[in-house]
Amino acid sequence: MRELPGGTVTFLFTDIEGSTRLLHELGAAYADALVEHRRELREAFARHGGVEVDTQGDAFFYAFARAGDALAAAGDAQAALVEGPIRVRMGVHTGEPIVTGEGYVGLDVHRAARIAGVGHGGQVLVSSATTALLDPSNTVLLDLGEHRLKDLTAPERIYQLGEGEFPPLRSLNQSNLPEQPTPFAGREKEFAEVLVLVRNPRIRLVTLTGAGGSGKTRLAVQAAAEVVDEHEHGVWWVSLQAVRDAELVLPSVASVVGAQGDLAAHIGDRRMLLVLDNLEQVLDAAPALGGLLAACPNLELIATSREPLRLAAEHEYAVPPFVEQEGVGFFLSRARVVRRDFEPDERVLEICRRVDNLPLALELAAARVRVLSTAQMLERLERALPLLTGGTRDAPERQRTLRATIGWSYDLLDAVEQQAFRRLGVFAGGCTLDAAESVAGADLDVLQSLVEKSLVRFDGERHSLLETIREYALERLEEAGEAEERRRGHAAFFLALAEEADLSAEGNYGQRYELVPPDQDNLRAAIDWALASGGIELGLRLAVALEQFWVIADPYEGVRRFEAFLARADDVPPLLRARALRCLAACRFVSSDYEGAQPLMEESLALFRAADDEEGAAVILHRLAIGSLSLGRPELAREPLQESLALFRKSGNRRGEAESIGTRGHLAEAEGRLEEALAFYEQSGALAVEVGFEWWVRNMHLSAAEIELRLGRVEEGERSARQALAAARALDDRRGTVLALAMLAWAAADRGDALRAGLIWGAIEAEEQRGPLGQWERHRDEYSEHVLAAEGPVFTRAREQGRRLSLERTAEKALA
Repeated sequence: MRELPGGTVTFLFTDIEGSTRLLHELGAAYADALVEHRRELREAFARHGGVEVDTQGDAFFYAFARAGDALAAAGDAQAALVEGPIRVRMGVHTGEPIVTGEGYVGLDVHRAARIAGVGHGGQVLVSSATTALLDPSNTVLLDLGEHRLKDLTAPERIYQLGEGEFPPLRSLNQSNLPEQPTPFAGREKEFAEVLVLVRNPRIRLVTLTGAGGSGKTRLAVQAAAEVVDEHEHGVWWVSLQAVRDAELVLPSVASVVGAQGDLAAHIGDRRMLLVLDNLEQVLDAAPALGGLLAACPNLELIATSREPLRLAAEHEYAVPPFVEQEGVGFFLSRARVVRRDFEPDERVLEICRRVDNLPLALELAAARVRVLSTAQMLERLERALPLLTGGTRDAPERQRTLRATIGWSYDLLDAVEQQAFRRLGVFAGGCTLDAAESVAGADLDVLQSLVEKSLVRFDGERHSLLETIREYALERLEEAGEAEERRRGHAAFFLALAEEADLSAEGNYGQRYELVPPDQDNLRAAIDWALASGGIELGLRLAVALEQFWVIADPYEGVRRFEAFLARADDVPPLLRARALRCLAACRFVSSDYEGAQPLMEESLALFRAADDEEGAAVILHRLAIGSLSLGRPELAREPLQESLALFRKSGNRRGEAESIGTRGHLAEAEGRLEEALAFYEQSGALAVEVGFEWWVRNMHLSAAEIELRLGRVEEGERSARQALAAARALDDRRGTVLALAMLAWAAADRGDALRAGLIWGAIEAEEQRGPLGQWERHRDEYSEHVLAAEGPVFTRAREQGRRLSLERTAEKALA
């Protein structure tokens, strides 16, 4: 493809009219006709300097540096096709698009395509922007007047090249669909799905439901615009946002369609589509609408509502927020309306996430790029609702701020629903039905009603609020004076859940680990509230109950949290302090702060001994031994290790026994007795499997893999590393996953598999950019020395490819 012209560019779109009909008429000859049509168009466009931007099916998209060249090319192309069976419609429009590596970006591209879409075969339509650049003495243009296009933006004055006679344009002039300030963006999947429903002759009522600001109205109007040609007697939009009395719904419809008497009699058997916008506050009108459908056999309805109408003829379509890619694209398109030179950066994705990718919220946020940088915007989105104001003055009052939009839905709830909704705001990241009932007093019927009203989402087994909606719920909770009580209940509920998960050394180290990840945001929120409100003992109990979670998920976070509580823990019971010191030491150790962990464990040991807690002391003695080994002092590890093993066996603690046996392997390894170390690792791992201690199983496989690779036993080392990787993935253990992958890369390099080694190493390097991993950084140089032995062209290319892989995808490939 030649270089695309920049600056002021004239676009030319072509499309074959009646291609399906032609295919049936011409049969096999259609293929030859299509080839000839393409040749004629390309030759005509090339003669006048056109650059082919894209081709899809039987349509072309060309760009020209000069408007006159585009018109001349269009004229030549139509003349070349006049004797053939194929009739082509063309649209020409001029603008100043943005040129990217993948083509053109901008509203003018869509405008040109829309202009072509309203024409007929053999017709060339020209926008007013292009017309203004032409020499009227050289070009015959017929003024066809202003026409509304299917992008629903301001009407376009359209001209026709030449004086040929054609049917009226396929524009929206026979519809009252509201003009839109900006073109339709995103929603390709949803738009296609809604069109399938609207065009299904067996479906006569489609209700779009969704949260306030999710774009229900825009999607409904755009779908209606697309099918105007298919409804002989028009497509009519009826706004019900100001209607509060259900008895006024049918009269409102009658007023729009011009019915003087009985509405059903007026519509009769006419082919008509009604778009009824904002029905949620007049749902009692649903039976009357059902009666209208029954009386009018060719009438179809598209409705928008926060909840379904519950009519037999209804097909509900729930409108979700944008997916991330759509949200970023939508934000970018709206931001460039405000600031044409706006360029996205890495913060735009986070901005879109923070406002839940809700179209209205994105639109309001994008309007702020006139006065805020993306960094400033992200900072202010810490409290989203105050920022998301300032909608256009011609928007309905409730859509000028996101708070007003959500408030509209809240005001339509009854008192019981309002109470449950605001109480649900205490949950971060959603909740189970049990949690909703226990903490918020929201029973199943109330939750179902809130889901149907699009204020609460249900996914799998969890109920949740979009973050912007949750912020509104919390505001209402504070106003009602219920916030402190609900947060206290929330913390108590999740303390019970954390203790049930059993992730501390006092329990079974995560026999119910699966309970925690779905509610980790709630657990963090409860800990934050406890610290802020002075509930130090409750907060420490909760944090200690999650001991293994911090070690696996984020030891750096664990360090921050335990340090914050211990700084204010003078009055907590001595055993709770001992456990908290142990947890802080563990997090420091896994973060590679071996020196900082040792004195904390010694202080913890003293408290356990003072309380005659032998099992607590055994855990600390074992960890002191590991700390001494990690600091390169094996001589200091032997005595505490022997004492811990004796205490674990005395109490019958099989899990502790497995740990101590494994650490005997580390001691043997430190002293050069590698075969003996492997035997200990195998014995320890088998015992850990027996008691279900998966994290320690992972450790033993990693330890064995490293020795096996050092001994040149590549096959055995690879097998152990794969077993470690499988165990780490089961626990969602990021650090363990990286360590296991590094050993697999080492094994691949030793086998001469530069491709596999490079892919894995590149993925590890990409993961390192997300943040530190703790102990990995201490071992990285040793692993890289082995892996980089495979360096070369194949390794380098694979390494680059690997940097584009996620850690999860790399682990899947490694285990496949």
